Parts: sequence; structure tokens; C-alpha cells
Amino acid sequence: MAKPLTSALDFIGRHGRGLTLANIATQGGIIVTGGLVRLTSSGLGCSTWPQCEPGQFTPTLHGETAGHQAIEFGNRTVTFVLLLVAGLLAIAIWRTRPDLKWWGIVPVAGVFAQAIVGGITVRADLNPWIVGPHMMISVALVWIAVYIALRYRHAPGRLGQPLRWERAAHAVAFVAVIVLGVLTTGAGPHSGDADATERLALDPAHIARFHSMAAWLFMLTLGLLIWRVRRDRSEGDRDEVRKSWIVLGAVTLAQGVIGYVQYFTGLPIAVVALHLAGIALLAAAESAFWFLTRNSVPVA
Repeated sequence: MAKPLTSALDFIGRHGRGLTLANIATQGGIIVTGGLVRLTSSGLGCSTWPQCEPGQFTPTLHGETAGHQAIEFGNRTVTFVLLLVAGLLAIAIWRTRPDLKWWGIVPVAGVFAQAIVGGITVRADLNPWIVGPHMMISVALVWIAVYIALRYRHAPGRLGQPLRWERAAHAVAFVAVIVLGVLTTGAGPHSGDADATERLALDPAHIARFHSMAAWLFMLTLGLLIWRVRRDRSEGDRDEVRKSWIVLGAVTLAQGVIGYVQYFTGLPIAVVALHLAGIALLAAAESAFWFLTRNSVPVA
């Protein structure tokens, strides 16, 4: 019995790198599916939690609410996929990278935390003060997923001078963009259920301007960092520094364009959905940039 179990664990361990990528994809994917729940007013398609309806865990599709129930239940189903991937990743890390074993637990703990917060969100009729942290945890988990993936494969550090205050300012700007973006959403029209959910008592136009200012600050700090690392290289044969800032720069510009388009076109659902997908990509690109531009070997 022990030998088949050991073989199964070794098999999982051999696929550790693939599991780190699957974890990134599922952590980012649930941001998109969760956003679709809100954008389609399906937030209360399942009226309770952990059950979908009182006395049953699966929805009974009927009438005009069938689509909302299917979307909300689909988002909950993605959570189980995410938990499976996170669990397998934890096993792989414990088998092959014991130095990262506590990091391996983080995605699993994050899924359980998100499930609890999601349940509270439903029971609180999608209160935006609870929906907001729900989103921010997802962004943090995407960031951590990329960080784990890079550490797992021993991604190279940067050969160059330390950039402590520049990186700190950039990190603060990134957090400000996410927090103000969540507040902007909480004050906007896409509540998840127009009949049951109150919005934040904030002027949507004013909070959107603060969000825009944070985005410009983020781009300025990114531009400064790119200027500082433009000639730096990575350790070893693979130079990943340049790739990281090119990708982050492209994602940032795309997010900025989509953000302004959605604002000046009245927040159409399709454009807002693209912006939500962009948040996942931005968090992933920011994490990679942060990791790959860390100072590894100072150069005189």
C-alpha cells in the first residue's frame, strides 16, 4: 500500500512546475468568473451558502433566474477546481522543494479563506464592503501564485544596483491602484444584484478620478524603474529582466486604455469584463517584475 502511495506522490512531484502554472491560471480565472457573476447580476443566483438553495447544494434551474443560478453555481464550481490544483501543488512542493513548503500551503489556505468570505458575501446580500476584500484577496493570491512559480523554478535574480525605495514606491502605487479600483467598483452600477445590493456611499466620478491618479502614479514609478533597470541583466544564461518590464508595461498600458474606454462609454459589461481580466494579468505581471528585478548580486 505504501509503495503505490509513494509512487502517486512522486508522480505529483514530477509535475510541480506545471502545477505552479495551473495555479496561476485558476487563481486568475476565478477573478474573471467572479466578475461575470457580478456583471450579470447573478450574485444571489444561489440564495444561501454553503448550499445553493435551502436544503440542496445544486441549483434547480427554473424560469427567468435559471441563467443567474447557473453562472453563480459555475463560479462556485471553479472554487473546487482551484482547491484541487492548490492541494496538488502543495503536495508537489512538499515532495520536491521542502524549502518552500510553507509557501505551498498558502494557496490552499487562500481558497478556504475565499470560500468563507464568499459565503459571508452572499449572506450579507453582496455588501460591497465585503465584496471588496473578496476581490483583493484574489489579486493577492494571483501575485503569490506567480511568486511561488518563479521561486519553484529558481528564476534568476537581477545583476545591478539595489532599488529599494523605487521598488517600495512602486509597490505602494500598485496597492493604491487595486484598493481604489475596488472602491470605484463598489460605488458603481454593477452590484451583482441590482434589487438587493446597496452601493458604497461614494461619488463614482470622484473615486474614479482618484483611481485614475493612482494609475498614473503607478505608471510613473514603473517608468522610473524601467529606466533604472533598462541595461541590467539576469544571472545565468536566461535574461528575464527585460521580458518582465516589457510585459508589465504592455499590460499596464492596455489596462489604462480599457479603463478610460469603459469610463467614457458608460461601463458596458463586455469592456468591464476585459478590465477584470486585465486585473489578473496586471497582478501576475507585477509579481514577476517584482521578483525578477530584485537585486541579487550588486554591481560596482
